[in-house]
Amino acid sequence: MEFFEDLFAKIRQISVYSVNLTSNYIVVKRILQCLLVLTPILFFGQDFTKSMNDIRDAEARTALNKMFYRVNMNTGNYDVTYHKLELDVDPSQAFISGDVTTYFEAKENLSEVVFELTSNMTVSQVLQRGNALSFIQNSDDEVVITLDQVQNAGVLDSLTISYSGNPVSSGFGSFEQSSHNGDPIIWTLSEPYGAKGWWPCKQDLIDKIDAIDVYITSPLNNPSNEEYMAVANGLEQSQTVNGAYKTTHFSHQYPIPAYLVAIAVTNYSIYSDTVDNNGNPFEIINYVYPENLASAQVSTAVTVDIMDLFSNLFQEYPYANEKYGHAQFGWGGGMEHTTVSFMGSFGRNLIAHELAHQWFGNKVTCGSWKDIWLNEGFATYLSGLVVENLDGNNSFRGWKQSLINSVTSQSGGSVYLTDTDTLSINRIFSSRLSYNKGAMVTHMLRKKLGDATFFQGMQNYLNHPDHAYAYAKTEDYREIMEDASGENLTEFFNDWIYNQGFPSYELTWNQPNNNEIWLSLQQTQSHSSVSYFEAPVPIRIIGTNGEELDLVLDNTSNNETFLRTVDFTVDTVIFDPEADLISKYNTVSLHIDKVTLENQFQIYPNPTSQSVHISKPNSIEVSSINVYNALGQLLLTTPWVDSVDLSSLSSGLFFVQLETNQGIINKSVLKK
Repeated sequence: MEFFEDLFAKIRQISVYSVNLTSNYIVVKRILQCLLVLTPILFFGQDFTKSMNDIRDAEARTALNKMFYRVNMNTGNYDVTYHKLELDVDPSQAFISGDVTTYFEAKENLSEVVFELTSNMTVSQVLQRGNALSFIQNSDDEVVITLDQVQNAGVLDSLTISYSGNPVSSGFGSFEQSSHNGDPIIWTLSEPYGAKGWWPCKQDLIDKIDAIDVYITSPLNNPSNEEYMAVANGLEQSQTVNGAYKTTHFSHQYPIPAYLVAIAVTNYSIYSDTVDNNGNPFEIINYVYPENLASAQVSTAVTVDIMDLFSNLFQEYPYANEKYGHAQFGWGGGMEHTTVSFMGSFGRNLIAHELAHQWFGNKVTCGSWKDIWLNEGFATYLSGLVVENLDGNNSFRGWKQSLINSVTSQSGGSVYLTDTDTLSINRIFSSRLSYNKGAMVTHMLRKKLGDATFFQGMQNYLNHPDHAYAYAKTEDYREIMEDASGENLTEFFNDWIYNQGFPSYELTWNQPNNNEIWLSLQQTQSHSSVSYFEAPVPIRIIGTNGEELDLVLDNTSNNETFLRTVDFTVDTVIFDPEADLISKYNTVSLHIDKVTLENQFQIYPNPTSQSVHISKPNSIEVSSINVYNALGQLLLTTPWVDSVDLSSLSSGLFFVQLETNQGIINKSVLKK
């Protein structure tokens, strides 16, 4: 029932967008045409909204603890350059042991160095060049290591920490031991600050590790004698069997923050698809539960198409020298671990969203919570590009309209966050603002700049030497897009990103002659933070014989008028036909100026000796007809009739006044 109520509401909206100059038949035809388009859009929007809300909720949950975490200032005096993780795990036990070797460069002279590790984990020794170093573990989840000699600023050195224990989950899967279909599994999800729960590290988000090697040793088989398979970031280098145990080595040679380092071990079924990558193929490797193998193979096949699309539109996949893949794990969402997204399910929208993060989030990471849209808005928009390119324009229109409906469901809200906003996890991960408005603003910037310039700017953003495999903020992005386009985008960013709300438009039009159309735009704003939304406004002009003409009005001021060439008789004007503009409560109406209006009335015969006939457009109503003499005296008055008898009047010049719903019309007539 809700669907049909929404459907009829859509029909009522469509009816105010069009004005018919010829017949009611054409209006009904246009409504039915739009209805045929809207039906799949409505169903699509419902599915998309649910999918995006699931992704948003999952990402918000993983970030919740980050709200209350403060970067450990005791780890700020060195930069991590490399980790070697040698880990021993058994999927049937919530336990881990291992050695972590860290190379780090001193930012100041160091006599001690601090790593993060939860206090329930036990460090057994710390070695440097074969020598044991003294250390303490404190209740602040720190391992404080005393160096044998001062490490001077700028000097690179290393040490190895041996540790073991039962990891404490952060509540979001920091280190989980569970089962699927009765088979044991261990998996990690360290965002935001859960890495210290299972390995000694530095969890400063802006100190990316230059490279890692991960060695995972586990029992060779599970209790059912099925082989255990391990997965981690980067490219698998080897599998070495030693009796009842197997060690799998992964190497990742790109910058990565600690929270994106991940491992999982269970009786995975493994299959892969190959991406051509312009003649330099690499593998998409999928690690899935055996009980889900058949369905997963069907669902993940689209990843190749999505990978090809993103690579063609933006740039080569950032980790093409290694791999991309999915690893199934026991959590309801997805997590974009570098080179291998951990997946709770395999819906196309989730696949697209997590893959998009490999570019926007992993290669270039938002520089602060205020800039979260650079991760989530971009990833959401890339999932929309999948709809556009794989499903076609009608589905993409529906996708955009679902975002617009979300954004305009409330009158305020900006894409960019204030300091106060960053105190609320729900505001940071607002599906309406950070995801949906962020995505639609990105689309609007694309329409403003054109495809060639927009995608070149996005490539420049990903390749910028200050931001590639590092961090960027909104102002960095604006400057890069300005350099690519040669345009000043300050007004656009102020209106659509930094400030709040959306516009509503009143579009009026008329056709003064056979070759032109006159249009006027009036705008109101939903929020006082924006005095006027400057935007390209798309319209579609429909002719009486079905002709179509798409125009874009570069609207920069209120009550702005436009005169455009058109080579057919206009029947209907449709506002934003492809849902390219964040707006709501828009109306379109026919405007007839005085001269045009008067020209549509004819009085004949003129001169006359008896009566005159009056012709008018069917769309204009006449309430009364008044006849005056040259002195302005009223001689006759009558309701609307198409013939007026003047036989009782003497010869001379008379004035016929018609009162219409479009204003007063005056005509002169000469009686013989």
